[in-house]
Amino acid sequence: MESKRLEGSPIAYYVSRADHDEWALFLHAAFVDHNMFRTQVEHFQGRRNVLLVDVLGHGRSTDAQKGDSIDKMSEWTAGILEAEGIDKAHVVGVSLGSVLAQDFANRHPDSVRSLACFGGYDINDFDAKMQRGNASKQMLMLARALFSMTWFAKANKAICAHTPEAQEEFYAMNLRFSRKSFKYLASLNTMVNRHTTRKRDYPLLIGCGEFDLPLELEALKDWRESEPDCEMAVLSGAGHCANMDVPQEFNETLERFWGGEDPLPA
Repeated sequence: MESKRLEGSPIAYYVSRADHDEWALFLHAAFVDHNMFRTQVEHFQGRRNVLLVDVLGHGRSTDAQKGDSIDKMSEWTAGILEAEGIDKAHVVGVSLGSVLAQDFANRHPDSVRSLACFGGYDINDFDAKMQRGNASKQMLMLARALFSMTWFAKANKAICAHTPEAQEEFYAMNLRFSRKSFKYLASLNTMVNRHTTRKRDYPLLIGCGEFDLPLELEALKDWRESEPDCEMAVLSGAGHCANMDVPQEFNETLERFWGGEDPLPA
């Protein structure tokens, strides 16, 4: 893939062009980088145009200036699409990436061909009780990181992946995450319950792994009830980062969704 930087920003991104009209944009989870989509690149490269982004504070997107924060990701992502001449993209987000994908869709709906969110929740209608529970878990993880980044990464891999192979791959990427980058995540909650969901002019897929946290499964069911026209997929044998645990099933799910075939089983 070709490595690039968005001019006037700290954001690094990666492009693979194919003989195809459509683009797929992948937004990764917290504490890792674009490499969490390694198996997706291997699968889709040559079949579709692929765009990967290192979220602020992750990977090579660490050369930030004063005032840079993660709530600017939608603006920077839109800038990348403009720089690459991309009119619309299939937007795929996992965990943190699903929050950023939704925020981008809220702000730039005309740039979204489809939206797929895995390991996430509806940021436009997130239950206050769940939000407090989520915040408590985040504070616990932060405390671990302040004590030891190695301890943090070891605890995090068991939460974020299910298979031993995916856990070790997640762990290796997590170790490269810098403690100082936590500050860029501080504005994440400003994206939650800020917008009201409008009628979507693009299809929506929501999903997670069967071994994801109970809170995630509950949030997913609530989202399905509020948007009954969406498609939902719970991938067998996968945990939070389903694309790493069961890449073949994840890739096939996306292919089916993008191809407009029969709806995925709920």
